[in-house]
Amino acid sequence: MLERINDPRHRDFFQYLRLEEGIAVPEPDARHIDVAILDMNHSWPNIGHDSLVHDMFEVSRRSSGVLRTAGLKVRVVSFDIRQALRVPEHPVRPFSIYIGTGGPGHLDPHLNDGVSLESQGIEEDPSWEQPLFRLFDDIVADPDATLLGVCHTFGLLCRWSGVARVSLRGPEKGGKSTGLPENVLSRSAVEHPWFSVFAGHLSDGQTFRVLDNRLFDLIPEKDAWHSAQPIAFEFTPDGSEPGEGVTMIEFARDASGTTPRVFAVNHHPEIVDREHAMTVLDEKYARGEVTRQWYEERSNTLVSEMTGDGERASRLTSEYTLIGLLDESLRRLLDRRAPDAEEPAPLASARS
Repeated sequence: MLERINDPRHRDFFQYLRLEEGIAVPEPDARHIDVAILDMNHSWPNIGHDSLVHDMFEVSRRSSGVLRTAGLKVRVVSFDIRQALRVPEHPVRPFSIYIGTGGPGHLDPHLNDGVSLESQGIEEDPSWEQPLFRLFDDIVADPDATLLGVCHTFGLLCRWSGVARVSLRGPEKGGKSTGLPENVLSRSAVEHPWFSVFAGHLSDGQTFRVLDNRLFDLIPEKDAWHSAQPIAFEFTPDGSEPGEGVTMIEFARDASGTTPRVFAVNHHPEIVDREHAMTVLDEKYARGEVTRQWYEERSNTLVSEMTGDGERASRLTSEYTLIGLLDESLRRLLDRRAPDAEEPAPLASARS
């Protein structure tokens, strides 16, 4: 998936670097806009990490004219948080944008024993957790830093903030949530400067579809919302009303008061290009990197549900819960770094 990104034709506005063993974190450079990928996958098979890198590339490509004119480059650096125990240190070595991935296992690394159902075979050293939670503290405290997270990162942010507790999805909820279920915007989201626009594109002003693949719900704690804002919830199993599990949370907003700055979701908005994702799945299975069950669980969703109206609904959700936010974050940075450059048109025609 990263072959196109590594094409020499793009090197003047975009660079991707994976911090393999022995590779140092690159020094800050005035010519670079630095983006950190917080990889939570513990080397588990996935398509989410590369999709997030690809999403950042597409956002950068949209602003490539401005970047080239200003002599700037978006540099994406991937940190293996859980296995290599490499966590960025902000503000010692700050990045402008942080993007947290999904990943396997329990959301409390101390409970990943490699045997229990919720550990999904993961046994890990939990010593990365406290440095990561300090990073979250530092990002929230820095009004110029952005953090967007999906799935596993969402759960970690809930644990870090204390706003919600982890609950394994039991048989009463159908177990693991997969496919394109519906979520519902909260009342506060409908009045939010960013998500109210999203609501305006929904047929009932509240209900939307998400690409799901998760074992856990996050259940709000009592009096949780003094430090964060709930943006969306799951539906009850019968689909009749909002459920108890929170699925999108805003932890901080940008200086203008309009756009989420620290925000996470319990779904996978990074999977946008269905055909590209299917190609990657086919290649992984052909190379023996994944099991038939792993392959079918993901390909069935892409083939049977993420088509037609399902694909359009999923793309709209991705725009307002990830892609558009990356675009807005990069625009804010370019406004500061290249104030005289002509801005490109909005990334998605749906946004207005």
